[in-house]
Parts: sequence; C-alpha cells; structure tokens
Amino acid sequence: MTTTTSAPTTTTVLDASGVTMRFGGLTAVRDVDLTVNSGEIVGLIGPNGAGKTTFFNCLTGLYVPTEGKVAYKGTVLPPKPHLVTQAGIARTFQNIRLFANMTVLENVLVGRHTRTKEGLWSALLRLPGFRKAEDASRARAMELLEFTGLAAKADHLARNLPYGEQRKLEIARALASEPGLLLLDEPTAGMNPQETRAAEELIFAIRDQGIAVLVIEHDIRFIMNLCDRVAVLVQGEKIVEGPAEVVQADERVIAAYLGTPFEGAPGAAEAAEVEAAEAEAQSTTEGDDK
Repeated sequence: MTTTTSAPTTTTVLDASGVTMRFGGLTAVRDVDLTVNSGEIVGLIGPNGAGKTTFFNCLTGLYVPTEGKVAYKGTVLPPKPHLVTQAGIARTFQNIRLFANMTVLENVLVGRHTRTKEGLWSALLRLPGFRKAEDASRARAMELLEFTGLAAKADHLARNLPYGEQRKLEIARALASEPGLLLLDEPTAGMNPQETRAAEELIFAIRDQGIAVLVIEHDIRFIMNLCDRVAVLVQGEKIVEGPAEVVQADERVIAAYLGTPFEGAPGAAEAAEVEAAEAEAQSTTEGDDK
C-alpha cells in the first residue's frame, strides 16, 4: 500500500502589484510587484533613498499609492492604517515609536485595541463583558512578553529599556494585533552583534508561529541569512528578486551597493531628490499623527 503525502498548501498573504508612489514630479516607487506567501520571510533591501520605507507606507495605508493595488489574502486593502491593521497586517517603524511613559505591559495592551470588541459604554460602565475582554487582553499581552523575553520587565517604563529591548517591545506590540503578516522596518538598526542574533532568532520564531514576515534591513549578512527570498529596490524600481545566493551574485546589486552606475541607473541628483521627497513626506505623516 502506497501512502501519498501532500505538500503543504501555500497561501499568498500579500500581493502588491504595480505599486507606484509619486511626490509631485518625483517618483519614489515605480511599478513594484511583490508577493509574500504564508510561512515565508521575505527581505527588501536597497541603498538609502531606494524607496523601501515609502513602499512599506503604501502597503500599510500611510500613503495612498499613485498607481497599483495592495491585497491581503485576496482582498484589496483600503488606504487607512487602522483598517489595514484590522485586516491582519502589522508593522514596526525605522524609528522606534513606543509610549515612553507607559509600562512595557501597557504598550503591548495598546496593540490589542483592534481585536477588542467591547464598545465605549461597556468600558465606561465596566460591564462584565468589558472586564472579561480586559483580562483576556492582559493574559495575551503577558504571553507575548514571555515570547519576546520581556515578561520580567512588564512593569518597567518603556523608556528605561535598553535599545535592543525597545525594539523587541515594538515587535511584541505589533504581534498583539494578531497579524497574519508582520512588516519590520530595519529591526536591527543600532543593535550590537548579540542583539542582532537575538532579533534573528525572534523573527524565525515568529515565522514558526505561522506569521509571514516582510523585512527591510541594511545589514546584508543578516538579511541573506534570514530570508527565503530577497527583493532589491534601486531608486524606486525592483531590479532583482530571488534566493539570497542569486541576489548576492547579481551585478546590478553589487553595482548599487558599491556606488557603481549600471545601464539605466539614475544619476546622483535624481537619487538625492527622491530621498528628500521621501523624508519630507515622512515628516508630514508623523506630524499628522500628533
């Protein structure tokens, strides 16, 4: 008797097609296609000003793409960050955005709000349903702190954590929304080698829990060790995508990181203009959040 074992089915979690983002006359992201499947860790790399964070902002509703669409598990996402989070996509930021004067536990509880069903009156009147939901949220938050190695510091103020642990706390807060896809924007920025290794192990553990991961990173060794696939942006265009060994050997990638022009590459002036436009748009968005 022959037993047939079927291969695990792969679901397309993220499908970004033809994503273009213009700021006035400048094009920061041009016609980028990218998919992330269930069980995958996908990397997005490129020199400064390549459009990586702008592309992330298009995926998460912070920016409305000039052209193209972003779909999560087959459903086109509305360009509203809270609706994107509700759909199942969570993210961290290049610059840490914690509530510095709240405790570690309270920061994670903030991330639970999209999964809490109780309304305003239930909260104000402290009805049984609200108390039950609050207890469940607290229990889940502690599970996430245990998962990220921060449970012993649940009552500490976020501002008092070492830098590497603040990064972990951001990830725990993102996980509190129960995402199917986690977007990490430079999760090892500013970390020492020991912290970087711990971050790598944490991301593998997140993947093992069934959460797909898309990560931007400047540490090439880290990204090549971590990811199943890597896509490279240069001045807003995806120039190559594939397994780490293929991407590392691509002459266009080597040229981009060494600063050597290749055929069709934009000039330094154009690169600087796009980077400035991205920075201005990012500061405007952050100002609107305050």
